[in-house]
Amino acid sequence: MNPRYGNARNQRRSRTLTYGKPIVSDRKATPRDTRFEGQDDEAYVSAGGEFDRDTQYITTRITTEGRDGFPVEPGRYRLIVARACPWANRAMIVRRLLGLEDVLSIGFCGPTHDKRSWTFDLDPGAVDPVLKIARLQDAYFARIPNYPKGITVPAIVEVPTGKVVTNDFAQMTLDLSTEWEAHHRAGAPQLYPEHRRDEIDDVARRIYVDINDGVYRCGFAGSQLAYEAAYDRLFTALDWLSDRLTNQRYLVGDTITEADVRLFTTLARFDSVYHGHFKCNRHKLSEMAVLWAYARDLFQTPGFGDTIDFAQIKQHYYVVHADINPTRIVPKGPDLNNWHIPHGRETLGGRPFGEGTPPGPVPEGERVPAGHDAG
Repeated sequence: MNPRYGNARNQRRSRTLTYGKPIVSDRKATPRDTRFEGQDDEAYVSAGGEFDRDTQYITTRITTEGRDGFPVEPGRYRLIVARACPWANRAMIVRRLLGLEDVLSIGFCGPTHDKRSWTFDLDPGAVDPVLKIARLQDAYFARIPNYPKGITVPAIVEVPTGKVVTNDFAQMTLDLSTEWEAHHRAGAPQLYPEHRRDEIDDVARRIYVDINDGVYRCGFAGSQLAYEAAYDRLFTALDWLSDRLTNQRYLVGDTITEADVRLFTTLARFDSVYHGHFKCNRHKLSEMAVLWAYARDLFQTPGFGDTIDFAQIKQHYYVVHADINPTRIVPKGPDLNNWHIPHGRETLGGRPFGEGTPPGPVPEGERVPAGHDAG
């Protein structure tokens, strides 16, 4: 998630499966600096009507053979996330499901940020204990002086140099599943099985365009026409998913895949944020029977619900998006106890982890604080 993705003059349309255009690949940067164009850094609503996300990312990859100069190596990299961010939440879930905690360390930014950067205000002294920086932008600038885009999470930083390697969130989780396979835990699930990749890609593409990004097109729409078009597109896609999931437990095949991870992080934020704050209010998730049962099924699966911090999620959206919520009042509701209601979807069959096993307990220091979860 980008501190400044709502600025209309910085927006570009995504048209590819990986949902991003390379701003840096093989250590080359675009020459144009768009960070300072006089726009209001606190404006998230698109002045032009329709919201289009800035999709230029650092597309350098960490691979087994190190084709971009960054080979997979235990302890060499640090995943920087914010619990509030749905894109970062994906990486958190995949890392946990695959058991990469001892291989790829994790750093947590706070739920809010200033105009320039996510910050490490949750850590002692407001400094990341491994990277020794207070602001994530320091790692971006170490790689690319005067980095020309927004400072986004998730990002993977090379620890010895303190430089960001990649912030390409879509490719990042696919690489964790494939390029990091030698370091997966025993019993790790196949989240991106080769024989299912075309179908996973097709489903994930629509989920991203119409749902993951669709809620933002509703919330950041700058005109009634743009909002209504985004609203209709979002709920058409949710209806499609409801039909798809009526008689099958997971989106692709009978096991959890990358597609389920990508959908879950939006569903987990729907009633707490998107329904009210982004005006995605045809129905609450809890009023859509199939999707609500599906979301609870995943939430109650180790690796999913134990990454969700509802307090930080609400604080981020309601405080940071001051042009949508100028009072910055964070709502008390909704009641979260209903996430633990039995879902009944085990009757559809399916094997959550395929031939594998659930991940173990959440490591000390990575647990959602008491009172921030669903109780």
